[in-house]
Amino acid sequence: MTMLKPYDAAEYLDSPETIAAYITEALESADPSLITMAIGAVARAKGMSEVAEKAGLSRENLYRSLGGQAKPEFGTILKVLQAMEISLIAQPAQNHAA
Repeated sequence: MTMLKPYDAAEYLDSPETIAAYITEALESADPSLITMAIGAVARAKGMSEVAEKAGLSRENLYRSLGGQAKPEFGTILKVLQAMEISLIAQPAQNHAA
């Protein structure tokens, strides 16, 4: 029997462009849990301890906040994104009628 390793997106988030595309896809889903888990995957890819330190959070709190079960405050999300050098940019939705 072949044992499969669980998929972890963090293993493939190895460039700023890939990370930006991944976060953008999550944001487009409009699913808060999916967005939070995507940010968590990026944090794991960049190193949870380093991201937590830059964001001014404990590593345990960061894991808890970005695990998908919690509903972190928007301020926490902004701190984490800033620590990971990710900017949120607003633009009109693609289905926006002119």
